[in-house]
Amino acid sequence: MSYTALYRKFRPDNFDDVKGQDHIVTTLTNQIKANRIGHAYLFCGTRGTGKTTVAKILAKAVNCQHPVNGSPCNECEMCRAIQAGTSMNVIEIDAASNNGVDNIREIREEVAYRPTEGNYKVYIIDEVHMLSTGAFNALLKTLEEPPSYVMFILATTEAHKIPITILSRCQRYDFHRISIETIADRLAELLRIEGVEAEEKAVRYVAKAGDGSMRDALSLLDQCIAFYLGQTLTYDKVLEVLGAVDTEVFSQLLRKVLKGDVTGAIRTLEALIIGGRELGQFVGDFTWYMRNLLLVKTSENPEEAIDVSSENLKLLKEESEMVDAETLMRYIRIFSDLSNQIRFSTQKRVLVEIALIKLCRPAMETNLDSVLDRIRVLEQQMEERPVQQVIVQQGAVGVDSAESGQNAAPIAEPKKAAPEDLQRIVGSWRTIVGQTTGVFKQMLQKAIPKYNGETGEPVLYIEFQDFLGRAYVDNPEAKQELADIIAAQTGKAVEIQMLVAAEHHHTNLAQVTVDQAIRDNIHMDVVIEEEPGDID
Repeated sequence: MSYTALYRKFRPDNFDDVKGQDHIVTTLTNQIKANRIGHAYLFCGTRGTGKTTVAKILAKAVNCQHPVNGSPCNECEMCRAIQAGTSMNVIEIDAASNNGVDNIREIREEVAYRPTEGNYKVYIIDEVHMLSTGAFNALLKTLEEPPSYVMFILATTEAHKIPITILSRCQRYDFHRISIETIADRLAELLRIEGVEAEEKAVRYVAKAGDGSMRDALSLLDQCIAFYLGQTLTYDKVLEVLGAVDTEVFSQLLRKVLKGDVTGAIRTLEALIIGGRELGQFVGDFTWYMRNLLLVKTSENPEEAIDVSSENLKLLKEESEMVDAETLMRYIRIFSDLSNQIRFSTQKRVLVEIALIKLCRPAMETNLDSVLDRIRVLEQQMEERPVQQVIVQQGAVGVDSAESGQNAAPIAEPKKAAPEDLQRIVGSWRTIVGQTTGVFKQMLQKAIPKYNGETGEPVLYIEFQDFLGRAYVDNPEAKQELADIIAAQTGKAVEIQMLVAAEHHHTNLAQVTVDQAIRDNIHMDVVIEEEPGDID
């Protein structure tokens, strides 16, 4: 006897075996028990969720001679004939290939004849959205007022393509995507019947790969069983058959991306390709992995938001602390765009490599989320590297070149380090400014904190870059507010002096140094030594 695929072999033959669609099963069984059967039904939903299966069960139930709690008995002559496909009462029509007006006219002519046996003549029209406009119009009158012994069951995956005139004449039922738990339980049940041993982790991965479709999950399971016939189905074997990637690899790849390690990320991709992993599957799974990270990052109860094991959830929580939500959203955007491009590309590997480089090098993009990611990288590098001090001196104006050569000082030895407290204040300047309020906070965000590393005096100079900061230079209340915040932050009392940026050439020198520091990813404190009398 020829082999029958799992999804056909174990197709439900009564309402009790239908999984994940309880809201529809309950409604239909109640209608049958109360004899409140409608004349037209519309079943909507994604592939593999049970639309055609439920339509056939409903066709059997309304014609069954001995129904049991609204379900067909599957033992009477009518049930066996419909199950075998030999009944003249149930007519299945594929609208994808029979979508013309003539096909609908044949139905209109046939409905005039009563069923030879049973109670109802049932028309199951699959993929009904494929009917032409003329065919829909020809169906309207018959669908609205069919004979009492005729029932229409329309099934579609794209309900938005069906005219509203058809929708208004039908009872609409939306089939939901089946949960991973429900699919996994069904797969485990069928494996026990088939006598195949499988790891729970492997079954759950197949259920997840089904993407809410029971039929897809059964087809994938059939493929895995055939590849390792007679062997225990393990998680690693499932990954190998489906060309998928373990979540541990995603964890390693994400850490390399966060470090900006382009070489390491490309090597990880190279290992996946050599291992025979399918790039389209990799892109989809990595996008899903980052989606889980984002939910863990932003959700108060991540256990309810995502469906992963406790071990994987612990790893996701750990990694969610390493990256902010805006960065994850940029990563997801890049890989979502990639999933659309890679589907029709002949150079999939090149596209994936470019996407990984974009993740590691946010400077390659100019949109807002990339700029935020660049700021994150700079802040991380500034925190990891030691604070360095640069002194920019303004030489005397109008000095004779010969005299300058005679009085030129030898190369200065390194100045002694600034007080440790001032270094700590400058290093945590953003945190200190964040505790201020109003316009004063806006001025401080643009200001540059400085200290004199040459003298070592415990004085913190606040140089406002905006002329509006002049209002705070001689404001004792503003100085006291800032001093109190610094004292609470560091436990030290520091003298504060405020001033507005001096001559334009001084500001330019400071700005050039700061720009260079940013380019070199070094955190520098710029101190401008003014000529006597410039600073009180």
